[in-house]
Amino acid sequence: MKMSIKSFLSVTALFLITPAWAGLDESITRLQSEWEQIKYKQPADKQEKAYEALTKDAAAVRAEHPDRAEADIWYAIALASQAGAQGGLGALSLAKEARTVLEQALARNPEALNGSAYVTLSSLYCQVPGWPIGFGDKDKARELLNKALALNPNGIDPHYFMGDCLYRAGEYEKAQASLETALKAPARPNRPLADEGRRKEIEALMIKVKQKLK
Repeated sequence: MKMSIKSFLSVTALFLITPAWAGLDESITRLQSEWEQIKYKQPADKQEKAYEALTKDAAAVRAEHPDRAEADIWYAIALASQAGAQGGLGALSLAKEARTVLEQALARNPEALNGSAYVTLSSLYCQVPGWPIGFGDKDKARELLNKALALNPNGIDPHYFMGDCLYRAGEYEKAQASLETALKAPARPNRPLADEGRRKEIEALMIKVKQKLK
């Protein structure tokens, strides 16, 4: 059977590219696991330093894969997590960098990691203070979450963050509905710790929502 030059080049390129993709997949899995251990297992007073180390690790992965949205996303997640652990106005520069990186990821591939760039960026817009201190914008956050839900309608994270954003905006009935949907989300393959931790966060937020609805 003859193979055209075009087909041969396509197959050759596939074999050349696959190891790099495999390397990125392994790195993403490692970053994911490290992040889960920090967020759900580390004491709060040790998280800032741990996230700082994770950010450096994620930056190295991103440098190895400068054109991949997945690497951008996990670097931004590390930055945003470090900002959250640090708190205060000093964390704003980290949040701004995370926003820039996520915008780059969306320009490259908005569907990467089931729309995770939309979810993480929405959490920044929802949680960062608004003008004149920061760039927070709850309407923008919801717009991004709707895009995330279009890509991942059954995902636990987009429904949780929608519930969180609605809660922060004082829309408690809508927040409750989003959180109830989040609790029904299917388990994610190979992410039992993240699922368990996220469900606990959802349940804790549900208590706050129900108190507001009394």
